[in-house]
Amino acid sequence: MNPFPKLLEECLNDTKHVECAAIFVAKTGDVKAASNLTVCPEQTQMFLDAFKQVNLTRQTGLNFRNKHYTCEGHGLILVRTAFYVIVATYSQSMYPSICVEAVEKLAEYLREKGK
Repeated sequence: MNPFPKLLEECLNDTKHVECAAIFVAKTGDVKAASNLTVCPEQTQMFLDAFKQVNLTRQTGLNFRNKHYTCEGHGLILVRTAFYVIVATYSQSMYPSICVEAVEKLAEYLREKGK
């Protein structure tokens, strides 16, 4: 049984401060679970490339779901573990700090479980 949809629901969506989220395999880009969005291979590659060029990503931002996200403006969170990448967004009515904390805690859980 795939545990990732339940993890997204319990760890992220239940906070009410995550608009949409996905977990995908860092090496292959295969999506393990997604909530309120569909992630295509080009988007997973864009997220993986963002980690390869962190300074450029911080300067130029990312286009995702018809929005331009920057490190200072819109709410897009990317966290990478050894095996997975977690992406989450938040809207203006949500608290960014809660979204960030929830994504980081999920990443830590995945690191501890060796998943």
